[in-house]
Amino acid sequence: MVVDREQQDALLELLNTTPVVNGVVEDQLADPEAAKSWQVAHGGRGGASERRRLLDARDVLQGVVRGSRPAESLAPFLEDVVSRPRLFPTGVSWELDAPKEHRMAVEAVLAWSALQETMPGRLRPCDNPECRRFLLDRSKTNNARWCSMAVCGNRMKARRHYQRTRDGAAG
Repeated sequence: MVVDREQQDALLELLNTTPVVNGVVEDQLADPEAAKSWQVAHGGRGGASERRRLLDARDVLQGVVRGSRPAESLAPFLEDVVSRPRLFPTGVSWELDAPKEHRMAVEAVLAWSALQETMPGRLRPCDNPECRRFLLDRSKTNNARWCSMAVCGNRMKARRHYQRTRDGAAG
């Protein structure tokens, strides 16, 4: 399965809906109305069962990307899912057949899988241990470390500089 930029961005946005704000983890999809808006903006229907399934998938995907859960823990999200071929004069297209309330969760899992295949190791957690966000490194060198250079990157660099100057003054 090939994942386009929009699907990659949607997966990253989903993973990043639990940022740390003022030292506290905030779930941006905890409020049903906020979640409904997010779901609809990302091609969902906005229903409660869709939301529950999506949040469950998000939580498992976060664990898988962080390495704290095995990829096999995503299997329940793919139950009752079928991909059917459609033949066109220009080739074959695959259509996803999944229960409507499961579709967003399934698409997130499939986007993760496609990224693992096409861009291995590029979807990863931010290197700031106090951050819960993720990044998708699209750089040529594959050496991005932070979800945001302006936020986490600067914080980590400032922290290292402070540590070096403090250690230098103590020695």
